[in-house]
Amino acid sequence: MTELTQEIGELKEFIAELKADHAAQKEKERREAWTKYTSMSLVFIAVLAAVTMQRSGGYSSRTLAELNRATLYQAQASDQWSYYQAKSIKQNLYEATRDVAERDNGSTEGGSPAPSDAFRAKIAKYEAEKKDIMEAARKLEQQREAALKAAAQATMHGGGMGLAVSIYQIAIALGSICLVTKKKPLWHLSLLLAAAATFKMLWVWLS
Repeated sequence: MTELTQEIGELKEFIAELKADHAAQKEKERREAWTKYTSMSLVFIAVLAAVTMQRSGGYSSRTLAELNRATLYQAQASDQWSYYQAKSIKQNLYEATRDVAERDNGSTEGGSPAPSDAFRAKIAKYEAEKKDIMEAARKLEQQREAALKAAAQATMHGGGMGLAVSIYQIAIALGSICLVTKKKPLWHLSLLLAAAATFKMLWVWLS
């Protein structure tokens, strides 16, 4: 009878220990229930970081495209100015020839200089062509400046997006450490950094 009573007592103690362990496990799960929200927030932050990185890559591609356009416009403008110089040289040759012809005309005939109509027509033609070429060259230079400005703006936006991606990565790292150490303040800091990165991303995107 004594042995039976002792075994019953031990069984009761074992059951009490099981209940205590179960209660402790329940309490631990209740205290750490927030960690599942931490995991969900990390997934959400990772998605935002991926979107921001994609936008950053788009700005980088736009920068290269605009720089290529600026280079092309610069080359075309240089060609136009070279063409302008060639026209100027030809015009100067006709003007010099005209002046010689007028001087010779005046010295041989003793009258007032009478420039050749053909020379004057050529000179007027070159002057008009030079004007058109100059306008074309300046238009190309304006397009070059617009492309350079667009490239600078895309570079600035890309840098802003890159900063947002870096902040997201820090937020993800802090959240990961939080899951390991079970320190809730790290999760709060991670959320704060993610909010700052999102604000930066939206500011760059909408500006």
